Amino acid sequence: MVPGLIQELRAEASALLEPATQLRRRLHEHPELGLELPRTQQAVIEALDGLPLTLETGASISSVIAVLDGDHRGPTTLLRADMDALAMPEDTGLPFASRVDGAMHACGHDAHVAMLVGAARLLAARRATLDGRVVFMFQPGEEGHAGASIMLDEGLLDRHGPVDRAFAIHVTPIVPSGMVATRAGAILASADAFRIVVTGKGGHASMPHDSVDPIPVACEIVTALQAMVTRRVPAFDPAVVTVASIHSGTTSNVVPEVAILEGTVRAVSDPSRSLALEGLRRVAGNVAAAHLCTAEVVPTQPGYPVTVNDAGAADHVLGLAVQLFGPDRVVRMPSPVMGGEDWSFVLQRVPGSMAFLGMAPDGVEHPAPNHSNRMVIDEPAMAAGIALHAAVALDRGARI
Repeated sequence: MVPGLIQELRAEASALLEPATQLRRRLHEHPELGLELPRTQQAVIEALDGLPLTLETGASISSVIAVLDGDHRGPTTLLRADMDALAMPEDTGLPFASRVDGAMHACGHDAHVAMLVGAARLLAARRATLDGRVVFMFQPGEEGHAGASIMLDEGLLDRHGPVDRAFAIHVTPIVPSGMVATRAGAILASADAFRIVVTGKGGHASMPHDSVDPIPVACEIVTALQAMVTRRVPAFDPAVVTVASIHSGTTSNVVPEVAILEGTVRAVSDPSRSLALEGLRRVAGNVAAAHLCTAEVVPTQPGYPVTVNDAGAADHVLGLAVQLFGPDRVVRMPSPVMGGEDWSFVLQRVPGSMAFLGMAPDGVEHPAPNHSNRMVIDEPAMAAGIALHAAVALDRGARI
């Protein structure tokens, strides 16, 4: 990419920072959950109004697809922003903090939307020099609802001709602001949620021998699962099994009949994912049987696969980021992150990548991470995200 264009993209992205910030704060104040985001969807449509885009909305979910056709033939580039918030309280004290009880944009999806709208504005203004087509994917339901998979089922990759390349940005407030990080291969883990229902026999707390207490059995399952991971899953192809909640009992003098455990299994390869999931069922069932209980392992949602960056795509994004921001602002990640992403479904079908964009707030020694009730971001870094989205779309290479 020529140096003059690089300078222009940085300047144009910076000029779009103010409207991007306003949009981000509007979304942050009114977070919505899951697959139905009518207010967010309308905000995106309004923000794109007047641009030379073809707009579509989802048939079964609150998605938005915007298509920009350049004046010259070239590749079709898919750029994505997820839009949903998390079911949690906000304790940031921001003047534009969430006004919705029990909902917060704690994963930066409000910034993702604002950056992609900014990129759409920048690219629309450069339509005369755009080779090919850009498909802007505004997606609900990333937080556990597989919204990307639903958009694929609704024809995201079919209605606008073959998609040649795909790119997404995820912000992170624990990486220095404006820093871009990615890697070839696995960048994020698979994520499978589970519930284990341990069933024993209820009774009087004074006579546990006449009952079959599921609570110590549940506790033993938790510790046995950790041993299973360290002894059955290869250390250099890791998996993480976390039991995040245990619920049982109603009062102090009753042995309950049932204990319920919930958690997630994460891995960075399909073999380790399979080992961990099979081990989960085996350990829970056999530990329970050893204590005269039963254990039913129930998947609670379709798991996200491993997010795998195409090697060429990741390398090219790193190269573009170096041109845009300088080598000191770009990092090739040595290992994946154990979070999960439904962008993985898109990367199974299109060569592409995801990159992390640092947004650590200035002057904060230990910034709160994604999914924290105190998570805040450095909004000026959104200009870097706008510029990087635009650079990917404007690049004339056949692959990202």
